[in-house]
Amino acid sequence: MRAVFTKELLDNFRDRRVIINTLILGPLMGPVIFALMISFMTRQATERMEAPLELPVVGAEHAAQLIAFLERQGVEILDPPDNPEQAVRDETHEVIVRIGPEFAEHWREGRPAPVEIIADQSLRYTGASIARVRGYLSAWSQQISQARLQLRGVHPDVVRPVFATVTDLSTPESRGGMLLAFLPYFILITVFMGSMHMAIDTTAGERERKSLEPLLINPMPRWQIMAGKLAATTFFALATLGLGLVAFVYAMGFLPVADMDMALNLDFRVAAWAFLLVAPAALLAAALLTILASFAKSFREAQSYMGMVIIVPMIPSLWMLVDPARAETWMTLVPLLSQNVLILELVRGEPINLAWVGLSLASTTAVALLLALIAATLYNRPRLIFTSA
Repeated sequence: MRAVFTKELLDNFRDRRVIINTLILGPLMGPVIFALMISFMTRQATERMEAPLELPVVGAEHAAQLIAFLERQGVEILDPPDNPEQAVRDETHEVIVRIGPEFAEHWREGRPAPVEIIADQSLRYTGASIARVRGYLSAWSQQISQARLQLRGVHPDVVRPVFATVTDLSTPESRGGMLLAFLPYFILITVFMGSMHMAIDTTAGERERKSLEPLLINPMPRWQIMAGKLAATTFFALATLGLGLVAFVYAMGFLPVADMDMALNLDFRVAAWAFLLVAPAALLAAALLTILASFAKSFREAQSYMGMVIIVPMIPSLWMLVDPARAETWMTLVPLLSQNVLILELVRGEPINLAWVGLSLASTTAVALLLALIAATLYNRPRLIFTSA
């Protein structure tokens, strides 16, 4: 087993493309892209919220007080286009306010005065501008309604029978955990990607090169040959996992978390716990990919199978995003789901539940060993060597 393990490692370390794709691009791509994306989005959102709002207003002469209020809030009132709807469709303006001639009549009669906000809400970048306009209109409406009640001798609190407040118990670390909700998916996908090339090369690749038959005719149990290959595949998965976690620790340090009122609980201590939790998943990924690659007759055919396998680590992460639920004990018994749950607890700064960690390690290791046993039985099949290819 040691000889096969050493052989597979040396063969793959001699291939520069494998080293670049598996141990450099794979672990670094996710952290770098995410850090750049979040930094860019944060900077853009901050600039949009702090920049003066340019707001074309149709019929500004009908609501002088409203226009004066908007200008006091720093809104830059622009002349309206000839066709407001077409201007929004052409994305010349993000938001346009239209005040009809009936505004003054409704205002004098004390009825709700209509104000129309023209916007295309399907354009995601317009959301901030729409929210700002609605906020200004709501603030002015509340100010006027309170003044009207006071003029009539009615205290404004009369129309507010319930005064609800939210006591936010979140911490900067827990809010940062919301930002790091993606982390389990990236970690698991890194493990699968790190073991993919080795799993294909040690099975379908060797079969295609006709080097598997001379190896299997050696006077030794075939499960030992498989164990050596599986250990090498797991080694690459663990190496990719470790490098990816280190890259995430450094990349997250460049995020402008102070501007977002967050604190990212992702240091080397958390990374070490994440490595421990995901380590059994590395063996699971190596065994699963080895099983699938053993059914392929060529390297290219095996690669086509791998595309479907990458969906496996996505399932628990997408389920957690679509249906977020409180962490429960039964979740720690489901491989891959348990890693998602426990890593999210770690980045939120929650205390480590050692019982849950033990259940996660035990359940994932059991499934991984079962898949490894199935992979070992495949090496006893004559079809593994003799194919029609």
